[in-house]
Amino acid sequence: MIDKILSIRNKEFLAALDKIISSSSSETEIVELSDEQKQMLQMSEDDIANGLLISQNEMDKRNLEWLNAM
Repeated sequence: MIDKILSIRNKEFLAALDKIISSSSSETEIVELSDEQKQMLQMSEDDIANGLLISQNEMDKRNLEWLNAM
């Protein structure tokens, strides 16, 4: 991995990679969720367990239809 990083010459890509790596070091910070956020996450898990999913393509299609209806 180090060899691959050293071979990158695109400064913008390296800056973005640095930002990602730097931000990942703060992942040890614990974020407290509200009861509403926990409930929404549980509802999402229930939808997944019950197969109530649509593909990204279908979601994109619905969004375009909604935008065109405006």
